[in-house]
Amino acid sequence: MDADSDVALDILITNVVCVFRTRCHLNLRKIALEGANVIYKRDVGKVLMKLRKPRITATIWSSGKIICTGATSLLCSSKLGFQVIFTDFKVVNVLAVCNMPFEIRLPEFTKNNRPHASYEPELHPAVCYRIKSLRATLQIFSTGSITVTGPNVKAVATAVEQIYPFVFESRKEIL
Repeated sequence: MDADSDVALDILITNVVCVFRTRCHLNLRKIALEGANVIYKRDVGKVLMKLRKPRITATIWSSGKIICTGATSLLCSSKLGFQVIFTDFKVVNVLAVCNMPFEIRLPEFTKNNRPHASYEPELHPAVCYRIKSLRATLQIFSTGSITVTGPNVKAVATAVEQIYPFVFESRKEIL
C-alpha cells in the first residue's frame, strides 16, 4: 500500500459543541422546578439540563443563550426537545477520533514535521500537530489513534485527509 492509494478511514465524532439562542428570555426557576434532570446554579445564573437521549448537556442562561455539549452529530445537537425557536445556531467545536491502520513512529514524525508538530513524551504520550489554516489540532498517538479538534465537521475531516500522507511516511513497518 502506498500513500497515494485511497484508504477508507473511519472518523468517529465524539463531541459537538454548539451555541444558539432562543428568541425570548427564559425563566430559569421554572425550568429548574418543572424540568427533568436539571441543576439550577442560581449563584451563577444558569441551569444545567442533562438529556439522556441524545446524551447532551445544555447550559441555559435566562437571556436565552444555550450551549450544548456531548452530541455526536450536528443533528443531535440541534434536537433538544425545547418548544422554542432557535436562532444564531453555530457549531463552535467538534471532537473526533480516527484510527490509522498502522502504528506511528512519533520521534520521526515530529522531526519531519516541525514546526507544526511538537512532542514532549515526558508530559504527554501524543504528538500535538496544529493546522492553523483549518484551526484544527490533532493529537497523534503511536498506536495510530488520532484525536482531532476543530471548529466544524468539514475542518476535522480535512485535517485527517491532510495528515494521512505525513503519518504514512512515519508508519512502523510490520516485521
